[in-house]
Amino acid sequence: MRITKTPQIRVEEVAHFRLRRHHLLDEPPADPVTICRDVCGVQAQVMSAAYLQLWTRNHSITRAEVENSLWKTRTLVKTSLMRQTLHLIPTNEFPIYIAALRQCRREGALRVMARCGISREEGEAITPLIMEALASGPLGRVAIAAAIRPKVSKRVRFFMEKSWSHVRVPVAEGLICYGGGEGNQVVFIRVDQWLPKLKVQDISPTEAQCELLRKYLGAYGPATLRDFSHWAGIPMQEVRPLRPLLDSELAEVPGGKKNCFLLRDDVAALNKCSQAEPCIRLLPIFDSYLLAHREKDHLLSAQHYKRVYRNQGWISPVVLIGGAIAGVWSHKLQSKKLFVEVEPFGKLSKAAKAGVEREAGHLAAFFASKLDLKFQ
Repeated sequence: MRITKTPQIRVEEVAHFRLRRHHLLDEPPADPVTICRDVCGVQAQVMSAAYLQLWTRNHSITRAEVENSLWKTRTLVKTSLMRQTLHLIPTNEFPIYIAALRQCRREGALRVMARCGISREEGEAITPLIMEALASGPLGRVAIAAAIRPKVSKRVRFFMEKSWSHVRVPVAEGLICYGGGEGNQVVFIRVDQWLPKLKVQDISPTEAQCELLRKYLGAYGPATLRDFSHWAGIPMQEVRPLRPLLDSELAEVPGGKKNCFLLRDDVAALNKCSQAEPCIRLLPIFDSYLLAHREKDHLLSAQHYKRVYRNQGWISPVVLIGGAIAGVWSHKLQSKKLFVEVEPFGKLSKAAKAGVEREAGHLAAFFASKLDLKFQ
């Protein structure tokens, strides 16, 4: 069956579709697990930003609720996934993500070791040592290195002092995941001791990649295969063969520069998208909404690009109006007072300014603080 072709879609319809899928419209609120499922994982490289990503999609979500899902009910899991970055995903989707990304992430970690003179065999031999070290419970990176140091070569010991890619291999394999803590305080946990019995090995890589592409298009479509490759960190040579496998499920959407794909089942939902007033949200650093497409011209103009997408992969917190970036913002918590500073890229209307003030007020409530808001 051939891919369905759709009529030209307006930019506003696309933005509204994505905002709805990201729970960024004023609709019935969703719980943390549902949000993480629908946006294909919440970026958690900086854990405080992960809490705010969930908050901006449901202002009633608290930090305690997210922590409960991660560390008590374990319905969410924190691990390294797309682009080798940390994400929160639903536990029951863990096998899909691991199977889809295992090969590229595993090979990436082994390549880093190879550049430091560590053979593939040596690199692979580290994983069972790490699993043995974690048999008695979670450990931090320093404790793991100390436990396996007497059992590895001098070359590997030197490598572990400079890098932690040795931990990335069992993470990529889905054998270990992240526990509580941030930065150097984070701990690693054996998946077989922490999560429910999950059949990671029962899903083929191709089947998992097809499912991940479906999920991606459901959250970020219309998008190109190169967008998916960029977002997932899966090389294009692995992505290209997925298209014929999903031809019967895809619709081709005409675009300005190139045609994009959308799930056929979502075409009707996209065509129904209309919005009387623009949605206004304060997105935190590294928000998932900002990371899904290779090109960012649907979000902001080239002149403001570097103010959002900064050096070394740093993504600024942004003011989102109607699905596009209208400025950047920052916040500082001090003595039960939340200082918020907003730098618009242009003049804001009265309604837009009021919307930003409303969102900043909700943010102050999240921090149980009084608001001090300033526009630059």
